[in-house]
Amino acid sequence: MDSFNVQALYDTAIEYGISFGTNLLIGLLVFFAGLKVIKVLLKVVESAMEKYEFEPSLQTFLGSVLNFIMKLILFVFVAGIFGLETTTFIALLGAAGLAIGLALQGSLSNFAGGVIILVFKPYRVNDVIQWGDDVGLVEEINILYTRMRLFDFRMVTIPNGQLANSKVINYTEKEQRRVEMKVGISYSSSIPKAREVVLDIINKDERVLPEPAPVVVFTNFGDSSLDLSIRAWTKTADYWPFYWETMEKIKAGFDQNGISIPFPQRDVHLFQQDKKMAEK
Repeated sequence: MDSFNVQALYDTAIEYGISFGTNLLIGLLVFFAGLKVIKVLLKVVESAMEKYEFEPSLQTFLGSVLNFIMKLILFVFVAGIFGLETTTFIALLGAAGLAIGLALQGSLSNFAGGVIILVFKPYRVNDVIQWGDDVGLVEEINILYTRMRLFDFRMVTIPNGQLANSKVINYTEKEQRRVEMKVGISYSSSIPKAREVVLDIINKDERVLPEPAPVVVFTNFGDSSLDLSIRAWTKTADYWPFYWETMEKIKAGFDQNGISIPFPQRDVHLFQQDKKMAEK
């Protein structure tokens, strides 16, 4: 009986050893083959992201996330080959993921906003944007936050979740912009003459693009002035220098041609009743 039990135990150990060794060999082969496949897939994904010009920071982040997910899947698959119960393991991972997601709701919102910004590119580094009342130069875009330098050199750090879900104005995405200026002339001044003076100033400026052509139009009867709108197109980099210098030239041109720029004024009429009428 004892020799039978020893033989049975020996046979069982041999069978278990062969089974375990086979599983170990298969598991190791699958593991190392899986690592090779993951490496190839990551290169394919990296090439695709470079082809479609993904931001470098997004490429790095997505590559890391994809690498982690694929290796986690490979680990679970190899654990199943070794005979480990993977259902419980997956359930624990799911519960942990849910708990982490609830704890990091704000960060996940910023992460999603960062992905949207880096993929769809409403703005890029070195673009001038406006968010709310703040206007500045984008210095850094990472996966959670965007850092913007205002023109007085204050730094603003904005969560990407807020940027992705609000209005953002990009001033430098296009190579050219329309410059619009408004001036008022007195009611006694000539609109055609004022238009002639302004167009002469604009057309002599080499920064003005020929198309679309500059225009000066009469837009409104103001309380104290006849209001003119001036529109001209320049390169984005020339926008503010052209605006400031042209406004000064218009003032000088109006002075030279006798065209006055009025200030707000009111006509006051006084009525005096007859003394006799007032006494009654």
